[in-house]
Amino acid sequence: MSTTTTRVVAAVVALAMVLAGLGVALTLFFGGDEPGRASGPAPTTTPEPGATDAPSPELDEFYGQQLEWSPCERDDDLECATLTVPVDYTDPGGDTVGIALLKLPATRPAERIGSLVVNPGGPGAPGTSYAAAAGVVFRPALYQRYDIVGFDPRGTGSSDPVDCVSDEELDAFLSIDPAPDTPAEIDGARADLEDFFAGCLERSDGLVEHVTTVETARDMDVLRAALGESELAYFGASYGTKLGATYAELFPESVGRFVLDGAVDVAASSRELTLGQAEGFQRALEAYVGDCVDGGGCFLGDSVDAGLERIATFLDEVDAEPLPAGDRELTVGNAFYGIITPLYVSDYWFLLTQALQDAFDGDGSALMDLADLYASRNPDGSYSDNSAEAIYAINCLDDPSSASVEEIRQQVPVFEEASPTLGEVFAWSLIGCVGDPRRAVEEAPKIRAEGAAPILVVGTTRDPATPYEWAESLADQLASGVLLSRDGDGHTAYNSGNECIDSAIEAYLLEGTVPADRTSC
Repeated sequence: MSTTTTRVVAAVVALAMVLAGLGVALTLFFGGDEPGRASGPAPTTTPEPGATDAPSPELDEFYGQQLEWSPCERDDDLECATLTVPVDYTDPGGDTVGIALLKLPATRPAERIGSLVVNPGGPGAPGTSYAAAAGVVFRPALYQRYDIVGFDPRGTGSSDPVDCVSDEELDAFLSIDPAPDTPAEIDGARADLEDFFAGCLERSDGLVEHVTTVETARDMDVLRAALGESELAYFGASYGTKLGATYAELFPESVGRFVLDGAVDVAASSRELTLGQAEGFQRALEAYVGDCVDGGGCFLGDSVDAGLERIATFLDEVDAEPLPAGDRELTVGNAFYGIITPLYVSDYWFLLTQALQDAFDGDGSALMDLADLYASRNPDGSYSDNSAEAIYAINCLDDPSSASVEEIRQQVPVFEEASPTLGEVFAWSLIGCVGDPRRAVEEAPKIRAEGAAPILVVGTTRDPATPYEWAESLADQLASGVLLSRDGDGHTAYNSGNECIDSAIEAYLLEGTVPADRTSC
């Protein structure tokens, strides 16, 4: 294996970890300092009287449960358990579901603060893998003093995962043209979505109708009580910020030290969110091309405009004629996912450069590898988790709105103004929930979280997936929101090489020191 190939493989493994907010598979090889097993007996937390009481008598059995932790099969330095929660909180006497938990015990138990519950986002990413990768995701200051506790949200990972299509059908679903340009392609896209949601109901049990963010937030409060915590200490990334903000609205008195990194604007409509992402990925793509041009001899051209045009032309070419990618074909859908994946982390822009250069030479394999990474697809054609299906199941139950074909056509110019390179793709994503008959049993609340302790909202100025403006908006919406800003590229801020950000977040989580609102790093 050449030095270049080794570097690319190592980078792909690391990128898989930091892309947890996408819902991609986390590779469980620690790339940083691996935390060892804590010495001595596992400490416990003593909650304040009444803090772990159920909010209603019907939930007593869930709030009163004792977690049975045991060494995980994949790594006996980690502990696993199962939390039991009701499938439907409006009918707590009905069916239940087991929520998979994984804990990295504090490596300095004598200095332990308590449990830090973490969620990587998606929605659909397995939180157990996020916690298992704590040695990469978090700095030692946190996992030395906190038990890092991850959970697979209901319907994801090992928590009764929803299933909508076969692996082969999912391959085809992810490869469809994301910006259909003929009547046949449009009809095909609608039919594929209708078949997808019909499959969700046919291939999954009744939980698929109860995978909303509100219901998962209620699960988190049961988890808090089972952990013996008076207040929930929480670190949520990307969609995990929406989950955390929802929890804060439902249980403001139980909010402890909360960090919401890569914030989602919970008041925005699906159209507004999609338009924001179009702008965010355009900024990221421009930054990537600009970096290439500034380095001299850029393979994309001698200006940012020329580079963006080259990428747009390439996507048109692949739309017309897919590229060979090993024993598969790289379609324009695969190429889109392959291009946006490295934009999440600027350290891995070189992966996009290598993949595009190969594709320009007629080989789509590297771009396909990046697209597979996005979807958690293994080399053998299986999927390491159900995140590519769960993201639709969760998002569309949270917000089932879907634009008509005519409405999308009217919106395309607006999206192309926001993102001349990728805007049409984002506009057509507004069709994404067509054919989903499910409806949530509980309406999502307006989020204000009156009475909650200070909540730290973190944004990155050139974040492609959760644009900085969303962090500003969420911090304003939360009654106790405090905005912390990172000037930089990539998705989320913590542990991205900015010591100012890392120190502020750790001082808050470890000592309770709240930074001044609108601190900029």
